[in-house]
Amino acid sequence: MMSPKELTYIEDALGHEKFLKTQCQEAMKNLQDQELRDCVEQFSKQHQQIFDSFYNLV
Repeated sequence: MMSPKELTYIEDALGHEKFLKTQCQEAMKNLQDQELRDCVEQFSKQHQQIFDSFYNLV
């Protein structure tokens, strides 16, 4: 079982990863260069994977 402090850290990490994924998705809407869009899409997927990893800790 996790302590309240540990849960708070995980909640913070989840919030940060969600924010970063959202920022990537917003950036993709405004990028014209396909190579750059692909790169940012990979960042978005990585942030989702990290989010999922933290979420599975709870």
